[in-house]
Amino acid sequence: MSQQIAIVMTEVFLRRLTPALMPFVRRQQDFRVVSIHRPIDELLDLLRELQPDGLITEWLPEVTEALLSLDMPTVIADTDFSYPGVVSIDVDDYAVGAAAAEAFQQAGYRSFACLGNGTPYSGQRIDGFIQAVDLPVSVHTETAFEDARYSEHFVAPNARLRRWLESLPKPVGIFAVHDPLGRFLCSSCQQLGISVPEQVAVIGANNDDLVCGLSYPMLSSVAIPWDSIGALVGESMQDLLVQKRAPAEPVLVPPGGVVLRHSANHLLVDDPQLRRAMSYLSERMQDSISVGQMCDELRLARRSLERKFKEFYRCTPWEMLCRLRVAQAKQLLAQTNHPIGRISDLCGFNDAERMAVVFKRVAGEAPSSFRKNRR
Repeated sequence: MSQQIAIVMTEVFLRRLTPALMPFVRRQQDFRVVSIHRPIDELLDLLRELQPDGLITEWLPEVTEALLSLDMPTVIADTDFSYPGVVSIDVDDYAVGAAAAEAFQQAGYRSFACLGNGTPYSGQRIDGFIQAVDLPVSVHTETAFEDARYSEHFVAPNARLRRWLESLPKPVGIFAVHDPLGRFLCSSCQQLGISVPEQVAVIGANNDDLVCGLSYPMLSSVAIPWDSIGALVGESMQDLLVQKRAPAEPVLVPPGGVVLRHSANHLLVDDPQLRRAMSYLSERMQDSISVGQMCDELRLARRSLERKFKEFYRCTPWEMLCRLRVAQAKQLLAQTNHPIGRISDLCGFNDAERMAVVFKRVAGEAPSSFRKNRR
């Protein structure tokens, strides 16, 4: 006999988790979907009528506490708050901020800022960013989205945002704590005559294609491993129904890497030689290239180029190539099931052992350990 599981969440969040939840249908779990935007009393009445065996939901102020009053096996898919007998699963929000900071630092930025929305995860992501850069960071909180749904985009920039943006030393890397804020920031800069990414580079978080792809310019973003989170949600619900107990601590999943699009990239430096070199490394990183080969093809003086890399990026051209390859490997390890040997080829290492050595030196852990920790 199938088990009936109620899913109470937004369509945006349901879209993220659906691919990973589909296999659980074959395990005789019958999912009943209810929009979390219904009035609370209506939600409670519907669930009392359905009498599901379990509940999967996302965290929303007031709504979550009301749902928990029904006292049924519950998995919350996006919070690190702990509730007795409830499984809480979330991305590591501190690590999300740190990933954005790492991308800006790798691109050579020296001026940093964060755009938040006042939520608990916003504060954690900003704290992770600030700790990672270890430099002064200007923070602005935008409250204009309180009445907007996640995918909606109709808010115009206000005077406070204008003053904040104009006060920032340029060029500046700004981390927006989620993609709708990043999209809002990009469009606001366009309206205020601030060029993106030349003056303001923007990285959001969640890597939602429908938001990032509809932003102008298209939005760079920290990828969240929704498939891993969805699989954990399904497995946790099964365990909860069988064992009747939940772990004492929230389950935190590390983020993927930063997916670079037009709103932030490492090619926007003033020096034309650095720009040409970075473009070459990015386009050829899958090939077996060397710094000497690059300098010959671009007709650049190697010693001068290495000095410029040290001054601007604080690393050598070869170290930059290793960082680019490792960043690509991180994304493939977290988001695909490719064997490590295949990933080695796709990232230009062409040897799994070589990739393991470089990956551990740059990332601080082996590729297999990185993948395991993110699964």
